[in-house]
Amino acid sequence: MQFFKDLSVSTFTAGFVAVLVGFTSSVAIVFQAAQAFGATPAQITSWIWALGLGMGLCTLVPSLILRKPVMVAWSTPGAAVLATAGLAGGFSMGEAVGAFMVSAALITLAGITGWFERVMNRIPAEIAAALLAGVLARFGLQAFAAAQTALPLVLTMLVVYLVARRWAPRYAVVVTLAAAIVFAAAQGQMVWSAVQLELAMPVFVAPEFSVAALISLAVPLFVVTMASQNLPGVAVIRASGYHLPVSRLLTLTGVATLVLAPFGGFALNFSAITAAMCMGPEAHPDRDRRYTAAVSCGALYVAIGLFGAVITGLLTAFPKELVVAIAGLALLGTIASGLATALRTEAHREAALVTFLVTLSGVVIAGVGSAFWGVVAGSFALFVQQYRNPPVSRG
Repeated sequence: MQFFKDLSVSTFTAGFVAVLVGFTSSVAIVFQAAQAFGATPAQITSWIWALGLGMGLCTLVPSLILRKPVMVAWSTPGAAVLATAGLAGGFSMGEAVGAFMVSAALITLAGITGWFERVMNRIPAEIAAALLAGVLARFGLQAFAAAQTALPLVLTMLVVYLVARRWAPRYAVVVTLAAAIVFAAAQGQMVWSAVQLELAMPVFVAPEFSVAALISLAVPLFVVTMASQNLPGVAVIRASGYHLPVSRLLTLTGVATLVLAPFGGFALNFSAITAAMCMGPEAHPDRDRRYTAAVSCGALYVAIGLFGAVITGLLTAFPKELVVAIAGLALLGTIASGLATALRTEAHREAALVTFLVTLSGVVIAGVGSAFWGVVAGSFALFVQQYRNPPVSRG
């Protein structure tokens, strides 16, 4: 099979790091969202089952078919919105499931009609690259900020990374991750007690539909998923040089969410952070072989869904400083590439810089994250600068 010929240690490691970062950085928010609707422990495990299978299959299957990296994740800002609105509104789990299904139907409609892809096609490449750099730069900053609480670990990782980049650049992230795990284990920082031998089982919850849940849950979930997840996700795809059938893939995430919503699959969408890890040069120098990183990531997500508590324990056993540090180091090349593309054209340079800074700020307005407002601010700046001006040659 061609996949096994294309698979390499570096691409599998990129997929593993993507799962490690994507899961451990936000799984607590998912737990909080489930608990906001009064979820039982069995229902919380079912949420992980549904999300793991949804992310895994929507990542693995299209990546194998298209031979291009397709990265799907759960909506972290969506989970945050649900956690807040669920506690405030006192909604039942049935009403939450109904809201998940309405939001999924709206996402499916956005994919079928193609309107979202048409909007993305009008965003200049420099703005998209600045958005990518702004989203990822926060992870780069967190990597070095982790030194405040784990200086020996972070310094060890940085030294190993730089040495590996000098002598074996293709395996720099692999070597760094291995060294970090050995260091953390030697220092007794690995929480092995979190590992529990238990399989995940799906729990069906019948949907209930109410106007209050539609307004307070479904609409905000749809808006933040599209603005804070799908928008930067497509920006990563474009900035990485891949041409994917965005509308069809968006429809896939919507349909998958509809099917999995009764089991806790609240929102599936394009990934941004983890996509950059699997689509960047750190995964593999050959762009045509990076799809194996996405397939590896998808397979690991499926394992998380099936083996729920076991995989959750393994991933959460890592020190949080290790997770943020390996994420930042793995994204350095992609951040640099995004900045280079964003600033390459003088006519778009200032607007791209505005996009980058607003996105990097992390500002949240009306419950919508900085990725959306970065694009709005950059596009407005570009409009003001170029309104009724003759086209400027690129270069």
